Amino acid sequence: MAAATGAGAVSEGMRRLTQLSLVSKVCSELESHLGVADRVLAEFVVDLGRASASAAAFAAALRDHGAELPDYLVRSLHAVIAAIPDTAPAPAVPTSRGAHGTGARVDRAAGEDEDEDHELEPELHQGSMSRAAVMQSAFIKERRDIRTQEQRGMVDAIPKDLNRSWEDPMSSGGRYLMQELMGTGLSAQSVPEWKMTYGKVGTYGQKLRHSIQEQRQSLPIFRLKKELINAVNDNQVVVVIGETGSGKTTQVTQYLAEAGYTTKGKIACTQPHGVAAESIAKRVSEEVGCRVGEEVGYSIRFDDCTGPETVIKYMTDGMLLREILMDGDLSSYSVVMLDEAHERTIYTDILFSLLKQLIKRRSDLKLIVTSATLDAEKFSGYFFDCNIFTIPGRTFPVEILHTKQPESDYMDVALITVLQIHLTEPKGDILLFLTGQEEIDHACERLHDRMKAFGGDIPELIVCPVYSALPTDVQLKIFEPAPPGKRKVVVATNIAEASITIDGIYYVVDPGFAKLNVYNPKLGLDSLVITPISQASAKQRAGRAGRTGPGKCYRLYTESAYRNEMPPTTTPEIQRANLGWTVLNMKAMGINDLLSFDFMDPPASQALISAMEQLYSLGALDEEGLLTRLGRKMAEFPQEPPLSKMLLASVDLGCSDEILTIIAMIQTGNIFYRPREKLAQADRKRSNFFQPEGDHLTLLTVYEAWKAKGFSGPWCVENFIQVNSLRRAQDVRKQLLEIMDKFKLNVISARNNSTKIGKALAAGFFFHAARKDPSGGYRTLADHQQVYIHPSSALFNQQPQWVIYHEIVMTTKEYMREVTAVDPRWLVEVAPRFYRSVDPTKISKRKRQERIEPLYDRYNEPNLWRLSKGRW
Repeated sequence: MAAATGAGAVSEGMRRLTQLSLVSKVCSELESHLGVADRVLAEFVVDLGRASASAAAFAAALRDHGAELPDYLVRSLHAVIAAIPDTAPAPAVPTSRGAHGTGARVDRAAGEDEDEDHELEPELHQGSMSRAAVMQSAFIKERRDIRTQEQRGMVDAIPKDLNRSWEDPMSSGGRYLMQELMGTGLSAQSVPEWKMTYGKVGTYGQKLRHSIQEQRQSLPIFRLKKELINAVNDNQVVVVIGETGSGKTTQVTQYLAEAGYTTKGKIACTQPHGVAAESIAKRVSEEVGCRVGEEVGYSIRFDDCTGPETVIKYMTDGMLLREILMDGDLSSYSVVMLDEAHERTIYTDILFSLLKQLIKRRSDLKLIVTSATLDAEKFSGYFFDCNIFTIPGRTFPVEILHTKQPESDYMDVALITVLQIHLTEPKGDILLFLTGQEEIDHACERLHDRMKAFGGDIPELIVCPVYSALPTDVQLKIFEPAPPGKRKVVVATNIAEASITIDGIYYVVDPGFAKLNVYNPKLGLDSLVITPISQASAKQRAGRAGRTGPGKCYRLYTESAYRNEMPPTTTPEIQRANLGWTVLNMKAMGINDLLSFDFMDPPASQALISAMEQLYSLGALDEEGLLTRLGRKMAEFPQEPPLSKMLLASVDLGCSDEILTIIAMIQTGNIFYRPREKLAQADRKRSNFFQPEGDHLTLLTVYEAWKAKGFSGPWCVENFIQVNSLRRAQDVRKQLLEIMDKFKLNVISARNNSTKIGKALAAGFFFHAARKDPSGGYRTLADHQQVYIHPSSALFNQQPQWVIYHEIVMTTKEYMREVTAVDPRWLVEVAPRFYRSVDPTKISKRKRQERIEPLYDRYNEPNLWRLSKGRW
């Protein structure tokens, strides 16, 4: 009887879950098209739709109840309602028979025939992942549009005549307690309910306490310590393969130090991400029994925490590349360990080739390449068929389940799957992979709302987000176990694939997507694109479910999509990113023959051409493709070439003090925050800093105002500014100033001369110039690409004739970010290699209005023949 009651509760829970999902979809449609977000109305519409056999009948029923809706909306709503039956969903089925499943549908609807369990024909799946990515991008755009409408409504509600009485937006209390404003910088009233609930939880559960020695000895690598040391002793290069959590990152360096390798030099261990390098160094220093910066330290961009005693040094791969620039033989190192090599960052790929050449010159240098994926053969083959050392994992079997049909809205299916697991599966935490902060916040909010709708009928589900923008102490909550009787769901980006290890995960929900930064060399655009993950990443994600015990991985894509649409491995960053900084540093190291450089996976020739074309225009390369004196100076700064050129030009123009600040502010990301429920207030505060010249001067104004307030934290809170971003800018500025002092470059203030600052900005970003287009928006001068000023820009309502921009982001449109108005004559003055004045008597009427034009056509490089001869 109890079992029957439990089954009934689960069945009822699943029915309610399906109903909640449908109501949520209808509510979103009504809000998107009518601006009405009423859940009761959505439930009423759902009931009418289910009672209507056709769209026409549905329209008639709506009219009978006084609702005149557009025909397209009626058809859309009816299609949505008809697509989700009034039964529990069955999102995934096992695709392999035998030990891991029978092939039977999970949570089969009552009365469904058993023989209907089959896969769709493969040809029906072609492109399903790409279509889902496009669909999700459209959903993201729709959510942004809704937020924009809300913002405009709030702005319109603000009285324009402030002498008249108006409703005070802070009437609910007027003043805030300081403890409400500390931490994340948001008041309690500004935070969504799910974040407030999440933030109140001090700790979820108690972790078992073990001594550091016990923790080290429990790692899989511990029992292979002797064999690993012998392998390093006997081989100059070793490829180490081990699952995430095997201990290779924290233990290998210590084992080698204990074996005496630090008597001959330091041990370097590279990481793709600065946060990882810092956190790992702190952990290893704790195990060694020293402070960070003593025997164990780290070096990341703009932060060097090492000292004379440091013998184990964790660093980003980019920092090791800079050390090779200074010392090509790495004479102070006895061991170099390239960790997380499977991530294949640009810098790691360059290090592969440089270290491959270096070990030929230095027979005493040991090279260790570690990876969490099974791509050892490729690494071994590249490094002279070197020895492969495998650390057996402690993973358990994982049952893989795929959907029977392609899913268009993977977000909604993912949330249904999470709740279905919570309602029907035994205890164990859940890991959901999504593509970024926006998706994660949206998912957490909807999970919280749906759990709230269930009431106290089912156990609590604790929602734990993790992405890089969260404070460190908040991110660490994902490692805490859930209290007894409760379950935890971790909603993460692909950082949870290999970079972090979370115990207690038994269920993984994998929609099959990630965001990748992709550079288009023809258009000169960087864009974050939602794209299907690789098969290797899918395996990594599934493996997260098998660390604590037997688990399940719910793949929200078909097995055919996995086989036919996902590449075997992720495209290396060097084949999809801007190579400007990389080429500059390779030239600085004396590598001039880039086409024959021993890349593991060579980049496209067009990407190399684009990078060298940019460097030539900046004055970093001469006509022969060789590094100039200016280029040598630019290579000394750990930042993109345009920023370095801008800084060096500011010395001659007499505004280097201001440009130092602007560059530091640019590199810290967004400094303003906009609480959803206080958008209008935040935007008013932000507009107080706006400068008529544009966004770069606005950033300078913010920093100078903060400086005038004694670098105050409460001042930042009052002005909706992220204090951590400003402190980061302060650190970056200090590091750049040290480099300026090292090379005796003068730091001079322009003293409010905005023309000098504008020319310096143009000297670095002249190829990011655009002119107002009569048909709307702007046209870039180099490529005639239609672009628009971002709505958050200080120039959004001014629309000057000529502008330069820092970057273009591709969302609903191609938006220019960090925009400054310029005089077109500055472009000719600061970039004579790229622009020239045009004789108005010798050009067409259309061109006569522009007066300047780019010198070089990036589509038809005049010196392309020289590349084939290996001179560039």
